[in-house]
Amino acid sequence: MVNMKTILVTGGAGFIGSHLCEALLKGGHRVLCVDNFLTSSRANVAPLLSHNNFVFLEHDIINPLYVDEPINQIYNLACPASPVHYQNNPIRTIKASTLGVINMLGLARKHRARILQASTSEVYGDPLVHPQTEDYRGNVSTIGPRACYDEGKRVSETLCFDYHRTHGLEIKVVRIFNTYGPRLAENDGRVVSNFIAAALRGEPMIVDGDGSQTRSFCYVDDLVDGIIKMMDTSADIQGPVNLGNPVEFTIKELAEKVMALAGSARPITYTKKFREDDPMQRCPNIAKAKSLLNWEPKVDLETGLKKTIEYFRNKLEPA
Repeated sequence: MVNMKTILVTGGAGFIGSHLCEALLKGGHRVLCVDNFLTSSRANVAPLLSHNNFVFLEHDIINPLYVDEPINQIYNLACPASPVHYQNNPIRTIKASTLGVINMLGLARKHRARILQASTSEVYGDPLVHPQTEDYRGNVSTIGPRACYDEGKRVSETLCFDYHRTHGLEIKVVRIFNTYGPRLAENDGRVVSNFIAAALRGEPMIVDGDGSQTRSFCYVDDLVDGIIKMMDTSADIQGPVNLGNPVEFTIKELAEKVMALAGSARPITYTKKFREDDPMQRCPNIAKAKSLLNWEPKVDLETGLKKTIEYFRNKLEPA
């Protein structure tokens, strides 16, 4: 018998958030989904609207949120997460990770709810330690074009731990590494969606620099499983905990793999110039997730890319 909880998910209509809402509903819980559609899509949650235990609230967490019914858990995922989006309005991005997080922590305190904050691997900046462990403090620019997101997320972690120390709030912090899968937006500037969309449209695949920079790619179902497991750990575990796939690829290797799986014959174009403050290496050490959550990714890159390409193929083909 499932112990039904009332769970609030901010950013619930986003790429990761919508998959999380779906998983929580399948787990027998009541889900209050909060989103302002700034970078998300109504289509992501459209299939959930008819579910008896799903409630959608259109709201921007920069403003205080009042919920009458008791809440047991809050997953705070609300923040633009791709460079195209978070650099478009950097001040607003910072507000989501400061004012927005303060509002959600206040809501959690009011309801005596446990809260999970979705942080990011970007808190490590352009790392001098590889792979990145949770005790590495990072190499982050406070004034660069990515700082609105990187530093905002670092502050969000600080706020969580200060609320925990000051008010005894039950907190969980996860640092999410590159994630991909169905419901990625084709125009959000993430490398996987950029490459797949270009390959399916028959357009040149453009790679920043020479493609030697590395990333690790975690399929969204694996990530959601890790997030839920973190939320359900005992109260003495706060994190932060890295969630990502520890198998590392160069961007050049990713481009070639997408081309092969999508059947693209267009050449790869290298810009020879790296983006400002773009990390050259990014790969998680997930020893903590393995020991605390009994979690590690199960979906390999080729399998996950096939599913993602199929999603994009259906989405991009003419009606």
